[in-house]
Amino acid sequence: MIGLHEGKGSPLKKKPSERVFSLRMNVVGCRPVIWRRLLVRESMWLSRLHDTIQVAFDWFDYQTHAFNLDDLRFGNPLKREELSIEDDRDVTLADLDLEHRGRFTYGYHFGEGWQVEIKVEKSGPLEKGVAFPMCVGGERAGPPEDCGGLEAFHDMLACIKEPHTELGREWIEWLGPEYNPEVCDLEKINKALKKLGK
Repeated sequence: MIGLHEGKGSPLKKKPSERVFSLRMNVVGCRPVIWRRLLVRESMWLSRLHDTIQVAFDWFDYQTHAFNLDDLRFGNPLKREELSIEDDRDVTLADLDLEHRGRFTYGYHFGEGWQVEIKVEKSGPLEKGVAFPMCVGGERAGPPEDCGGLEAFHDMLACIKEPHTELGREWIEWLGPEYNPEVCDLEKINKALKKLGK
């Protein structure tokens, strides 16, 4: 009879535990700064990170997007002579070696040119029973979808401070009564993120 520890078979290798990344995201050029801190699983598809960013900044995925990692681009697939964007549905965060990458960017709405700088702050072990993705910090509401880009966004912020003017009234009517540029509603963001799942 062969004992438990005898034989020439290799010992079972324990699968490394899944990691969670803390990502700090800033909308480039916005003053005051608009930012979010997200906790995401390394097994998350890059396309799901796109969905998560859309929720975190209250955007509606009406436009094209791309993640930029050095010479690599992932997003809505596109092949042209001067530009190639690979499908972000085929790549997980683990595939990107984020632990050794300091930062990367996310571009949304190429016409208006929103850029989100994504900094990989840290990684840690996956906690059982915790739902991911999760937004654990942030300041200010995201720039409204289709507001006209960075310059128009800053003009909009100035105009809504003067609600008695014609432009102020027009912007407030367009934005709706719920919009408050000073508020980042973490509870609302996390409720929406729970619907996304992994």
